[in-house]
Amino acid sequence: MEIARPSATPEEAPAARSIDPRTGERLQRIIDQTYARFKDVDDGAVATYIPELGKANPKDFGICLVTVDGQVFTAGDWEKEFTIQSMCKPFAFQMALERLGTEKVLRHVGVEPSGEAFNSIEFDPKSGRPFNPMVNAGAIAVASLLKQRPVQAGVDAFLRQMGRAAGRELRIDESVLASETGTGNRNRAIAYMLLNSGVIDEEVLESLHQYFAQCSMLVNCRDLAMMAATMANIGNQPRTGETVFDFQHIKHVLAVMFSCGLYDYAGNWAFEVGLPAKSGVSGGIFAVVNRQLGIGVYSPKLDGQGNSVRGILACKELANRFGLHAFEFSNVGSSFMQWVL
Repeated sequence: MEIARPSATPEEAPAARSIDPRTGERLQRIIDQTYARFKDVDDGAVATYIPELGKANPKDFGICLVTVDGQVFTAGDWEKEFTIQSMCKPFAFQMALERLGTEKVLRHVGVEPSGEAFNSIEFDPKSGRPFNPMVNAGAIAVASLLKQRPVQAGVDAFLRQMGRAAGRELRIDESVLASETGTGNRNRAIAYMLLNSGVIDEEVLESLHQYFAQCSMLVNCRDLAMMAATMANIGNQPRTGETVFDFQHIKHVLAVMFSCGLYDYAGNWAFEVGLPAKSGVSGGIFAVVNRQLGIGVYSPKLDGQGNSVRGILACKELANRFGLHAFEFSNVGSSFMQWVL
């Protein structure tokens, strides 16, 4: 049975109402305050295991918030481009679900938190599948499902859909792709173990290229926030109105992001921030507030679990100031607007 797409109009979805100029000014002020509060935090270290990532400027720090009606609020180095890295994983999972259906995708990857690091070489002992699509093993399994012949066709398909969500054409950073490919021996080991377990097919190099290329896509904070807002807006791009994602699968992607999106910090994130989110070792984090907004942050200095230090601090602050936690009972109707009423 086909399910009708729910309306995303402000009239029928009160949480998606437009922000008046006065409220927008106050919202921008809080984002500016958040940026100023954390811009001089110097903890963490830039990732170097992919050599190109080590070239990032450790002082970079940007924040962007996009509402589902397309309003954009920014602070700091929001225009700075960086590679999406593991933040590609939820979108690839969404594309696989759309293309192949839930049943087939879940034959190749599970949805359980692993409690392990993102690059752990460990599969579910009961099923033999990777634990979830947010760790490298699961993401490589998903990439195997998305690859096409020729291999560039699969990469281009991913770029096109992500560009539609971001609202602009996106591209691959070829230097990072080469660096990923040249140093990705652990991911190659994971891929061949997946082959041995029957999770992926024999086109291992093609699957790895799809995965490495997805991770090497360039974005900025606005792109991340716009892509997150597209998911928040039941799959409709906030500025263009184009339907980019099938809303029937978004709830599954957000559920896995909530429980698995920040590596082995996911439990603390759910406790402290309470939003579906995904981080990447380039220093980005994006978060989704259902039917309300998307958040994108970037700062390349990482903590010991591979998450952006300033990014986590900023997301905690915004979630607290706007009452964004999914289980925030004091925020009537779970609307980030409630704080101004």
